[in-house]
Amino acid sequence: MRDDRGKVIAFMDMGTNSMRLMIVRIDSNHTYTILSRQKEMIRLGEGEFENGYILENSMDRAIAVCRNFVDMAASFKADDIVCVTTSATRDANNRNEFLSRLKKKAGLDIRVISGTEEARLIYLGVSRGTNVPGRSLFIDIGGGSTELIVGNGKHYEYLDSVKLGAIRLSTILPGDVNAPVSTVSYLLLQDHVLNKSIRSFQRIRELRLEKTYGSSGTIQNLAEICCQTLYGGDPEKRNTLALKDLKQIARHLCSLPLKERRRVPGMNPSRADIIIPGAAILETILTELKIQEIEISNRELRDGLLVDYLCRIDRSAVDESSVRQTSVLQLGRRSDFDEDHARTVARLGLELFDSARELELHQQNRWERELFFYAALLHDVGTFLSYANHHANSAYFIRNADLLGFSQEELSIMAATAHFHRKGLPGDKSIEFAGMDETAREIVKGQFIFLRIAESLDRSHAALVESARFLSGKKGSVVLEVCSTKDCQLELWGIEKHCETFEAVFGKPLIIVHVAKGEQPASMN
Repeated sequence: MRDDRGKVIAFMDMGTNSMRLMIVRIDSNHTYTILSRQKEMIRLGEGEFENGYILENSMDRAIAVCRNFVDMAASFKADDIVCVTTSATRDANNRNEFLSRLKKKAGLDIRVISGTEEARLIYLGVSRGTNVPGRSLFIDIGGGSTELIVGNGKHYEYLDSVKLGAIRLSTILPGDVNAPVSTVSYLLLQDHVLNKSIRSFQRIRELRLEKTYGSSGTIQNLAEICCQTLYGGDPEKRNTLALKDLKQIARHLCSLPLKERRRVPGMNPSRADIIIPGAAILETILTELKIQEIEISNRELRDGLLVDYLCRIDRSAVDESSVRQTSVLQLGRRSDFDEDHARTVARLGLELFDSARELELHQQNRWERELFFYAALLHDVGTFLSYANHHANSAYFIRNADLLGFSQEELSIMAATAHFHRKGLPGDKSIEFAGMDETAREIVKGQFIFLRIAESLDRSHAALVESARFLSGKKGSVVLEVCSTKDCQLELWGIEKHCETFEAVFGKPLIIVHVAKGEQPASMN
């Protein structure tokens, strides 16, 4: 019965201003049907950008909406929930407290994504539902950040996330929030937008654009206000927004106090207090890039989550074409890493990971295996700065590189695993574990030793070891079988020093056996 109806997946996007839900049935042939779309205003970022902390009442609003959305997903018998959160959460000093409360009170595991990952998902959501003619600009104005993407219908060329959002920008408006906004104040907003976005503007100006698309509630609402106020609701004017019209409507909105702004035709009353900062962002972007008109899209990040999910179905954990592996390799190559060595260590590490699972030394699955593979590929990228402390440098690069396709939790796990491929043991008080929950810590504790051994198995960077695996040994021991037809004495010496650590992790002594390729090892039992 389950196979006939397909899988039901709930996609949730917790933004700075709103929480969105989309419930989708995905059939076995990867076609899909949208069963429900919901949106609730949560104002998660309200008051945060002044002090760096999500406020208690903002948390309570978000948790209440999350509970309702989780219940709705359950009513559709959802097989899984894919949930991400963006600017307000990733920038908050009390992020971990908020995520812990979400898990406890709403039963929701939520991924914190980087700004560039947010931009990538927005691009997927908008571009896959639009007939993009050629190189185009995609603009999405959220509550805490604005994403700028350049790409065509198949690939993106440029991704950026600027710390400019309608709620964030509203915090710099002087004077009474209920009063009209003066021309000087509006120009102040535009100057702030320009200063924050100048580098993006410089890069985008180098690219010849054929079209521009605008998504997000702020842009959609501005377009609706223009349509209703300037064109009497003409449906042909609903799907585009001209710069000249935006300028006219922005001046009109500035002239009104908040109470009257809420009654403007087409206005979403709940956005009336942040619509002017949103208009300042959009007007500045279009003016600086000399764009006269944009097309309005009703697609957004949650649509991108669906596209990303469909792309990942049935893919190998180490698929060369995946977005995740591509971004990992790009970081490695930018850091001038030894790619042959990295791939050798990753290959040997997976052999150790898999054979250890067969012996029931751990119960980690495909997701953890994939993260281990990427950590192994990047374990030495820190040598770009210094060899002496390269394990710490590698961890820093991984954690802060904004790798596409990864959540912040995944990056933290990869960073910690790479860190512990040299020196020390991962105890709960390790600085690398700061901000990580117990589940993430246990993943690192269970896999770092495989990376440490795999690194020693290619100590000479010459790929002398063809394969390695764990086997069951006598009297509860574990045998590490190292297969090579070449002299790999340096590698064998290197792994001997890890026997004590292996026993500390798994409670079993490790015995090293070297066999020539094709040779049958002696019985281990």
